Amino acid sequence: MVNLKKPRPDREEFRKVILRQKVPSRVPLFELHLDREVVKYFTENLFGGKWIEPSEAKDRKSQEKVLENNILCWHRLGYDYLRLSGDFRFSASLEFASASKRRKAEDTAGLSRGTRNWAEEVRGVIASWEDFEKFPWPRLEDFNLWPFEFLAENVPEGMGIFATFSQGIFEVLANSLFGLETLGYLVYDNPELVREVADKVGGLIYASYEKALGLKNLLGFVQGDDMGFKTATLVSPNVLKERILPWHKKLAQLADENNLLYILHSCGNLETIMEDLISDVKIDAKHSFEDAIIPAAEFKRKYGSRIAVLGGVDVNKMCVLGEKELRVYVRKILDECVPGGGYALGTGNSVANYIPTENYLAMLDEGAKWTQQDRRPAFWKKE
Repeated sequence: MVNLKKPRPDREEFRKVILRQKVPSRVPLFELHLDREVVKYFTENLFGGKWIEPSEAKDRKSQEKVLENNILCWHRLGYDYLRLSGDFRFSASLEFASASKRRKAEDTAGLSRGTRNWAEEVRGVIASWEDFEKFPWPRLEDFNLWPFEFLAENVPEGMGIFATFSQGIFEVLANSLFGLETLGYLVYDNPELVREVADKVGGLIYASYEKALGLKNLLGFVQGDDMGFKTATLVSPNVLKERILPWHKKLAQLADENNLLYILHSCGNLETIMEDLISDVKIDAKHSFEDAIIPAAEFKRKYGSRIAVLGGVDVNKMCVLGEKELRVYVRKILDECVPGGGYALGTGNSVANYIPTENYLAMLDEGAKWTQQDRRPAFWKKE
């Protein structure tokens, strides 16, 4: 059964399992993100913590308490690491132009936050060279590393940290700067501008990761970059290969040179660029799976001898299945993905505030109970 009182984090085993160097002694866990409302629920209702809203944490002491609550939650839930996302944001100056806006709607989740925001898809803050010159680009010297330093010094023994410092290169272009529709036009009408903005963004993200090198207990980088939708990539694969993937390659090389993991989280159908991500970029693991696109077990059969597979418990099924059905579904994923290493259990995307908490705990429980005894052997062999 899942043990919420005496977790056993082991960052070194986690790293070796992801690199397919070790068959796990227990099923490791991976999540990109736990929604704030989820962390609050577990902190207050299961772990006896005192919640502080991050938006209300104005001084260092209260900000440290926010970080302590996250450490408490991730540790007690059984993770070998805590991932922290930094504040190096290219959308920091949303007031810069009226075109920079978010679409809003009511949040109807069980642990509601009131409203939900969506990125502007039509026109962002940059559509010309004049916009590029006027844009208030974030400065590396303003990037605040202290939350990562605090985590590095305060995670429990055996626990590691993953760093994320920004949205992905493509996401920044499509969501924060150009808008997806404008980007679609500019890759043909003004490819030089797209190249310049992509290199500006990529260079700043790369430099921010360089600042993190040497942090205590650092396991690696988790870079999100949603590049696809249900049936294809959001722009031509050639655009991604020419403008976006070279920067992921640089980030992956930086991680590898420093004995760190480079994990890519990307939603959507990436089949047309998957070989590039594995052979050229050399990501260590892929996260974000939907059964409607490619189930995690199928992905592992195809690519599992070369990269690790993370998560894969479809978020829709996490929401709509009853506990008994969900447990059967999770066990099947474990049977197909755990043998041989290179897998960590988790949702297909993140623990959103609309996922029933009882289903989330059931998933963790199945992972805690699973053993390789009497299970099928690994269906792939390491090359």
